[in-house]
Amino acid sequence: MGQVFTLEAALAWRRAQAEAGRSVALTNGHFDLLHVGHVRYLQAARALTDALVIGLNSDASTRARKPGRPIVPQEERAELLAALGCVDAVVIFDDLTAEALVAALRPDIYVKGGDWQQPAGPRPPEAAVVAGYGGRVVYLPYVPDRSTTLIIQRILDLGVRIAD
Repeated sequence: MGQVFTLEAALAWRRAQAEAGRSVALTNGHFDLLHVGHVRYLQAARALTDALVIGLNSDASTRARKPGRPIVPQEERAELLAALGCVDAVVIFDDLTAEALVAALRPDIYVKGGDWQQPAGPRPPEAAVVAGYGGRVVYLPYVPDRSTTLIIQRILDLGVRIAD
């Protein structure tokens, strides 16, 4: 089971991983409603390396990027992610991008979903940071038709009223 760290604790954890000769991958995201697309992606990311750390967008950064979200508070999202066997560490961050987190932790591998690899699409801003210190960026296949947005839309389409 992984741990939820402050940035300072994550930096110490990262140093310990490096001293032990273990490679570290980092990915980041909101992970608002955990679904099978997330789990498959995280398992594939962990298979690339010895340890996987997730940069989790805080409630504030999620609200700034996704109106009406998050649905699940950051502490609960972090706890759910840390409970997955493929996740070694979770760090909550407030910035709109994970550039500062990537620069601080300097993962050997930075992992993003294949939706960031489309020829005409945007590249993750963190990729330039990774290139700057000689790390590697890996894009994993996107799991189609599996997203938090689709789950929310399906619930709305069903017209289900959920009681407190």
